Amino acid sequence: MAVTQLGYLGIEVQDLDAWRRFATDTLGLEVREEKGADGSLLLRMDERHHRFFVSPGGRDDVSVLGFEAASQAELDALAASLEASGTAVAWGSEADFEERRVVNLFRFQDPNGIACEAYTGPLVQRDQPFRSPRAIEGFTTGDQGLGHVVLFVDDLDQSMRFYMDVLGFRMSDWVRPQPERSAGSATNIAFFHCNPRHHSLAMLAVPTPPRRLHHFMLQVQTLDDVGATYDTCKAGGAPIELTLGRHTNDEMFSFYMGSPSGFWVEYGYGAREVDDATWKVELHTTGSSWGHKPPAA
Repeated sequence: MAVTQLGYLGIEVQDLDAWRRFATDTLGLEVREEKGADGSLLLRMDERHHRFFVSPGGRDDVSVLGFEAASQAELDALAASLEASGTAVAWGSEADFEERRVVNLFRFQDPNGIACEAYTGPLVQRDQPFRSPRAIEGFTTGDQGLGHVVLFVDDLDQSMRFYMDVLGFRMSDWVRPQPERSAGSATNIAFFHCNPRHHSLAMLAVPTPPRRLHHFMLQVQTLDDVGATYDTCKAGGAPIELTLGRHTNDEMFSFYMGSPSGFWVEYGYGAREVDDATWKVELHTTGSSWGHKPPAA
C-alpha cells in the first residue's frame, strides 16, 4: 500500500483574475471552460481533466493535496492504514467524485491540519490533447504526478512518520542547512518520493509559518522552456525570487517566481529520477550547486 503520485493540488486565493492571468500567460497552464462548483478555476497541464483547482477565498494557501492510489483495493488499504493510525477518514459522495473527476475518493487531514484527499480513477482525456496558451512543449507528468510541493510543518518528525509510515512515501534525502541563502543553521529540509520523481513532497518545520505552502514545482520538457519563461517573468510576468540555478539533490535546473498569492512557484527541467532498487539516501549541506540566488536589487 502506498500513494502513487501527487495527482492534484487545490489552492485558495484572494485574486482569482490575477491567478487566471498568471496560470496562462506565465505558467502556460490551460484553463478549462467549465468552473468548479465554488467558482474555482480548473487548470490543465496534461491529458488529465485538470491537475489544479484555484478557488476564491482569503487564505492564499494550499487548500487540498490530492494523492492517487492505483486501484480501489489500494484506496481501501490506504483508508485502513489511516484509520489504524487514528486519522479520521470521510468517504466522498457522487457529487464529490464529479467535482474532482475521479471514480472514488475520501478525505482526511495530515498532522498539520492540511486537508488531503486520496482518490483512484482520474478522468483522462487523450482525445482532447493539452494545449498550452504559451509556446512550450509541455510538462513532465504522467506517472510522476503534477510536480512537487514544499510545506511548512509544525513538527518534522511527526509529519515524517505520518507521510512515510501511513501514506507510504519513501525518503529521498536531506538538505541541512543552506548557507548560500542565509537559511538558519537548524533548518532541515526532508525530501520524499512515491514514484520515480525525486520528490513529490518536501517539508521543513517552521514555527507559526505565514502559510503552509512554500512553493509548488512544475517541470517542463525542454531547457528552452525554462529560459523562455524566465524571460517572461523578467518582462513583468511574475517577480523572480531566486535566479536560475541547479539543485544539489535532484539536479533540477530551475528558477523560482512569486505567485499572486505570495508563495513561490519553481519552474524547472531535467531532474534526476529515483530507482528504489538502488537508491541511497544522501545528506546535502547546500541546496544548489550554483545559482538560485535572490536577484540583485
